[in-house]
This record gives sequence, C-alpha cells and structure tokens, in this order.
Amino acid sequence: MYKKLTFLSLFAAISLLADSELDVLKAQLQEQQKLTQKLLEKVDALEKKNAQKERVALDTAYAKDTSSSFSQNAYLPDIALILNMSAVGRNVKNSDYENFAIPGFIDAGDANLPFNKDRGFNLNYAEVAMHSVVDPYFEAYAIFHLHPDEFEIGEAYVITTSLPAGLRVKAGKFKSAFGRINEKHQHSWSFDEQPVIYKALFGPDAISDPGLQVQWVAPTDTYIMAGVEGMQGSNKRSFGDTEENNLYVGYLKSSLDVTDALSVLGGVSWAHGKTTQEKSSDVYGADVTARYQLGSYSAVIWQSEYLERNKDTNATVNPTDKQAGFYTQLVYQHNNNFSAGVRYEKITKNETDLSAYTNKSIDTSGLDKTTVMLQYKPFPFSRLRLEYSHDRTKVINDRRKNIDTVMMTLNIAAGAHGAHAY
Repeated sequence: MYKKLTFLSLFAAISLLADSELDVLKAQLQEQQKLTQKLLEKVDALEKKNAQKERVALDTAYAKDTSSSFSQNAYLPDIALILNMSAVGRNVKNSDYENFAIPGFIDAGDANLPFNKDRGFNLNYAEVAMHSVVDPYFEAYAIFHLHPDEFEIGEAYVITTSLPAGLRVKAGKFKSAFGRINEKHQHSWSFDEQPVIYKALFGPDAISDPGLQVQWVAPTDTYIMAGVEGMQGSNKRSFGDTEENNLYVGYLKSSLDVTDALSVLGGVSWAHGKTTQEKSSDVYGADVTARYQLGSYSAVIWQSEYLERNKDTNATVNPTDKQAGFYTQLVYQHNNNFSAGVRYEKITKNETDLSAYTNKSIDTSGLDKTTVMLQYKPFPFSRLRLEYSHDRTKVINDRRKNIDTVMMTLNIAAGAHGAHAY
C-alpha cells in the first residue's frame, strides 16, 4: 500500500511538472507569434512604401520624357564666368597703335582692337557661358561677351543630339568650324594675340554669324568629319554683302593616332561669299596639329595653318586680290602647371593694289611676326601668361614700324565650363 501511494505521488508530481513546462512553452509560443505578427506588419508597410516610391519615380521619369517642361523643372543650366585682363608694355603710343595699317589688308584706323588695346592695364572682357540639355533631342548654348563699352551676344545656338547616321545639326549664331582656331574663343588660344593672317582676313571675331551647320562623322575607325555651313556673311574683311545670306563654308577634317604617344589632326576648309561690292570672295585653308605625349602630364604640340584669299575687286589693275599667309607654333607643356611656346607668322602673298604705300616709299615686303610665351597655371581654372612679340607687319603714321610688345595676362574661369580641344 505504501508503495502505491509513493508511486501515485511521484506520478502526480511529474504530471504537474509537465503541465507547468507546457504552459511555459505555450506562453513563449504566443509571445513569438505576436512578435512575428508585428514583424510581418512592418515588412508589409515597408513594401508598400517602396512600391509607392517606385511609382513616383516611374511617374517622374515618364513626365521627364513627355513633358515640355522637363528641362526647366528637372535641370538648371551650367553657367560659367570667364574674366580676361592684361598689363601691356608697348613701344608705340596708344593713339598711334589704334591707327595702324597692314599693307593690302587693313587701312589705317579700320582695325578693331577688343583685346590688349592699351599700354598699361586692360579689362579685355567678361564672358558668361550657359549650357543646358533641353530634351532628348536638343542642347542649347549661349555665350555673352561684356566688354568695357559693349555688350555682345557672342554665340547663341542649339545642336541636335539624337540624329541617326552620324549627323549633327547646329542652328543659331555660332563660330564657324572653318580652319583650326576660328571656332575657338580667345581665352582658349595658346597665345593671347590673334595670328596676323586671321586678323587681316577676318578681324577679331573671325567667321561668326547666324546660320545653319550640318556635320557628318563617318562610321570608320579613323575619325573623319565633313561639314557644311550656310551663314549670313556679315564679316566685312572678306565678305559683307548682307542683302541676303551670302556665305557658304565647307570642310573636311580627320585625326589619326600614329602611335600611342603621337596623334595628328588635319583639315582643309573653303569659304565662299560676296563682298560689299557684290564681288566674289573665296578663302581656302589648310591646317595640321600634331601632339606628342612625353609623359602623363607633359607633351609637345605643333600647330600650323595656311590661309589664302582670292577676292574680286572693281579695280582695273589687280582685279583679283590674291593674298595669303600662315602661322606655325610649337608649345611645350612641361606639366599641368608650366608651359612655354614660340610662334612665327608671315604674309606670303600680297598681290593687290599697294600703290598708296609704294608712292610713299614704304616697304611692303617682309611682313612677319615672332612671339614667345611662358605660361603658369596654378590650377585648371586660372592662368598667368607672359608674352613678348616682335611685329614687323604694321605701318604707323605712313612708315613701317617694328612693334615690340610685352604683356602679362590673367584668365579666370569660374563655374561649369566645358574643356577645350587641344
């Protein structure tokens, strides 16, 4: 009997212990279920939130692709400010220099001098450049020049971005792609003064007009680009008949990597228009640029360009002016900070009426100029450049005058400004 009671008591204790552990496990399970439910609710909330974000993103992308206000609402234009100034020393008084002549090309007092005009200090210009993506098909550019006494719309144009077959169209006011440097702005030149042949044939603005440009890049491994332009032709140095658009430009350009270190660019150009006397005027150009990379940051760059103009006149003697010239320059870029260069330029052909000079016993031969420069760039957006030039191309006060000029220029670029081609 005693054994039975002991066994029953032990059984009851074990049963009570088992029931107690079961209750604990049930309670833990219930807590786990509650926690799992909360986690599932959080996951569901996050999924809904992410789905909503994806819908908003898709709606925004769709609106960008279909709405005419896409660029205005989603983007701000890139804006850059360029400041260019100089200190000049020259062995000619300002009043005399303003009235120089280049025999056969520029009469006394007709030269336009927007850059480095005065002995002493010059604020040459402030340039405001703007660029924006308009939509998937167009980009817009505008460049404003603010001179001390003048405001000028330098360029304002749109270009296409999605045409097939390597085609691109530009429309508005722009610098022609004629030659090598016509399209470049003054602050991107390797030397601060414009080559004499460009100044003589086109003036400081070169070929820059309202018009339409079409360019085609060939689908080849070697870069080949052909372009044609129809422009108003307001450049009075070589054209100038603006009763209707009179200027047409064509060019063919190519580049080739000869070795890993050496690359060569070259091109031929032709511009045909009418003068203010409605006479035919043709300008032909050929250019070559070679760059030899010496190291990661050092290079030697050789650039040359030849221009020739045939311009009909009303004269009985020399009814066609045949004039030509070239420049050639070599720039050594030591590193990102220092570079140096030399340029030689010359008028090689001047078959025109020079009687006004020969009657005054003025020698019209040997029109050439030599320039050397040293440049320091403390940072990519600022530049100091020291130049010396010996100029034998000008007549001042009815006599040939050799002009020696020393200048220090400072150029500052602030804001979003695209890189220039070399």
